[in-house]
Amino acid sequence: MITIKSPEEIALMAESGRLTKEVLEVMEKSVKAGMTTKQLDKIAYDYIKSCGAYPSFLGYSGYPASTCISVNEMVVHGIPSDDIVIREGDIVSVDVGVVYNGWQGDAARTFLIGQVSEEKRKLVDVTRECFFKAVEDLKVGTPLGDIGFKVQSHAEANGFSVVRALVGHGIGREMHEDPSVPNFGKKGTGIRLKSGMVIAIEPMINAGTYQVEFLPDGWGVRTKDGKPSAHYENTVAITDEGVKILTL
Repeated sequence: MITIKSPEEIALMAESGRLTKEVLEVMEKSVKAGMTTKQLDKIAYDYIKSCGAYPSFLGYSGYPASTCISVNEMVVHGIPSDDIVIREGDIVSVDVGVVYNGWQGDAARTFLIGQVSEEKRKLVDVTRECFFKAVEDLKVGTPLGDIGFKVQSHAEANGFSVVRALVGHGIGREMHEDPSVPNFGKKGTGIRLKSGMVIAIEPMINAGTYQVEFLPDGWGVRTKDGKPSAHYENTVAITDEGVKILTL
C-alpha cells in the first residue's frame, strides 16, 4: 500500500534527508586509499549517533553494519569488513539510511579514489546524470514508468546497462515501502504519481552486462562479468509545487 505524506510529514522527512546527506559528505571527506570499508562504516555510525539519529540499515533483517559499502564490481549491499581495503583507482559506492524522529532518509553516492580509469569516471558521471534525468519534469500525474524509461535511455545511450534485479522504492516511516521504482521500463506506463508520495530513486548502472549474482553472505550483489558498477540515490518527495529532493 502506498502511503501519502502530509506537508508536515515531508518536512520531518527532510530533516532525516539532511542528516543522510551530511553522513555521505563526511564519508566522502574521510574515504581514502589504505583504509578498510569497516573503518569507513565506523565513521558513518559515529556521525549518525552524534546527531541523535540511528542508522536504518543496522540490524535490518539481520544486516550487521550501519552502511552498505560496495567496491568496483560490487553493485550494492557490500558488508563493511576489516578485510576489504580501499585502493587507489577504486570506485566506492556508499549507501546510507538514517532514521530520525521516526522518519527515514536514504541516499547513495559513488566516490572516486585517486586516479581512476576513464571508464570508471564516465560510469560514475553517467549514473549520477541518470538520476537527474529521472527527476526532470517529474510532477504529480507523471507515470511511474517514465522514471525507469529515462534512466535506462540515458544509461544505454552511453554504452552502459541497467541492473534489473534491484529497484528503488517508496520510503517513509519504513525504509522500504510501496511502490517499487524500477530503473528500466516504458514511458507512459505504471501508476501515476500523487502529491505526498515519497520515493527513493536509485540508478544502479553497470559498465558491462546488466546481469548480477548474489553472494553467499545473503547481502552482496556483484556484476556477473566482474566489470564495475555505480550507484546514485536520493529520497524524493512529490508535491503540488514539484519535486523536492530531500537528501541534497
